[in-house]
Amino acid sequence: MEYFESIACEEFDVLNIAYHEKRIMNTISKNFSLSEIIYAPSNKYLKCKVIYNDDEIISVEYDLYKKREIKRFKIIEDNDINYSKKYLNRDGINKLFSQKEKADEIIILRNGFITDTSISNIVIFDGDNYLTPKNPLLYGTTRARYLEERKIFEKDITVEMLKNAKKLFLLNAMIDFDEIKDYSFLS
Repeated sequence: MEYFESIACEEFDVLNIAYHEKRIMNTISKNFSLSEIIYAPSNKYLKCKVIYNDDEIISVEYDLYKKREIKRFKIIEDNDINYSKKYLNRDGINKLFSQKEKADEIIILRNGFITDTSISNIVIFDGDNYLTPKNPLLYGTTRARYLEERKIFEKDITVEMLKNAKKLFLLNAMIDFDEIKDYSFLS
C-alpha cells in the first residue's frame, strides 16, 4: 500500500511539517523525520509531494502550486467510500469526482452527513461557530491544526446546514483555510 503527503513550501520554509509527520505516524505506525528528507528549494509557493509505504520514502517531488478555482459544487452520496488514510490510489474518489457534471468540485455525503470534497476538508460558518464534519473522509492536517487551536469545532453537518451556512471554507495543506465566495450547488 502506498500513501502520500502534500506539503506546502514557501519562502525556503516547509509549512506545518509536524502535522504531516503525525499523520504519517498514524498511517503506518512509524516515525519519519520529514525535515531530514524534504526542504523548501525556493521562495516560491511549492507543493511537495512525498510518496511512501510502510517501509520507506519512495519519492519526493516539488512543483509550483496553482490553486483551482472552485465555485460550483455537486453533492454526491456514497455510503461505502473509505479514504481514512491518504492513499496514493484515489480510484474511489476519482469515480465520485467523475460524476460532477458541470460543477467544479464535489461534496461527498456519507450516511446523511457531509464529509469532504475530493481534495479538502470543509468548514461552514453557521453565524455563530465554524463547524467541520465530525466524521470526514480524511482527517486532514490543516483541519487538525485548526481544531487544536479551537478555531473550528466538530459537528455532524447535514445538507440543509451546508446550504444554509453563512460562509463556506475549504481546508487542506496547500490552501490552508480558504473561504469560497459566491458558491452554488448543482442539483
